[in-house]
Amino acid sequence: MTEAKGYPLKAVPGYYASRPGIQVGTQLPPTATEEEMRFARQLGIEWVMTSLPPSEHSVENYRELQKKFAKYGLKIYRLGNHSCHNMEEVTLGLPGRDAKIEEYLTYIRNLGEAGIHYATYAHMGNGIWSTGREEIRGGARARAFHLDQAREGSWGGKTWRAPLSHGREYTEEELWENYAYFIKKVVPVAENAGVRIGIHPDDPPVYPLAGVPRCIFGNFEGFRRALEIADSPNIGMCLCVGCWLEGGEQMGKDVVETIHYFGSRGKLFKVHFRNVTAPMPEGFVETFLDDGYMDMYKVMRALREVDFDGVVISDHLPEMVGGRYAAEGFAVGYIKALVQAVNDELGMPEG
Repeated sequence: MTEAKGYPLKAVPGYYASRPGIQVGTQLPPTATEEEMRFARQLGIEWVMTSLPPSEHSVENYRELQKKFAKYGLKIYRLGNHSCHNMEEVTLGLPGRDAKIEEYLTYIRNLGEAGIHYATYAHMGNGIWSTGREEIRGGARARAFHLDQAREGSWGGKTWRAPLSHGREYTEEELWENYAYFIKKVVPVAENAGVRIGIHPDDPPVYPLAGVPRCIFGNFEGFRRALEIADSPNIGMCLCVGCWLEGGEQMGKDVVETIHYFGSRGKLFKVHFRNVTAPMPEGFVETFLDDGYMDMYKVMRALREVDFDGVVISDHLPEMVGGRYAAEGFAVGYIKALVQAVNDELGMPEG
């Protein structure tokens, strides 16, 4: 494993999971009930992805939330701040950029001080785009996207609309300059705080939307170049398998090749494990793990082959009979079965 400046990564508590190999996590709100936390433990989960409202981000609140989950044997892997995630000011170089960057750096420092050593970051300038919800197997419903129907994106209660979300078209060169400006300020803070940052792919990826290119975190080559610019062991990838499948051939490399490339370089920090019906430009609907166009066993096997020892979570659960408990129970059971299968085939990781 590589080392951050002054931080042997394995020596930082929580930097990697408490045992070797692929870990399984879940998403819970900070207001999670006793029943929700007990359900997570009954599924055999030990890691939680959660968040707090923008006004509640402080080291003290982080520690209180850690204590809450710890009572049920759960540890926080990621604690998100949606106010400094998908920051249009940063991605597009808009007024207020430096203030948003400082807000983000404060967030990273607070995480490190609270002993939370991972953060997911997304760099979309006009949010996540969808075209509604559609039926999948058995009448369940899930998010859909069709490029020819794309009208708006949203994030954090804000909506951006086509044809030009910010009144003009942006160039790829502008976006690269803005990213470099941001990440060079982030790297020393992340390294000093002992926090790894996994950057999430654009959703959907590849294609420009409302005048904003998706050229950096919308394909393999963009990710490779972006991580080289960062040039830090603390900056890597939160691989959303679903996003990668959405892009299809236009991503440049398929998801298994991507896992081998970034995983072998210690750049995979977290995985969002989801499947879709088809790649763009055909359009896709998110679906059950066993009902999309990707054989998810191949994805899990690739993670085991590169000795991935971060957390895998379900994502964007479908609406189904039984509600979230049923959807998450199915997803986690499927994920845990795949983990066991690849460990049986390739051997348990050493540690």
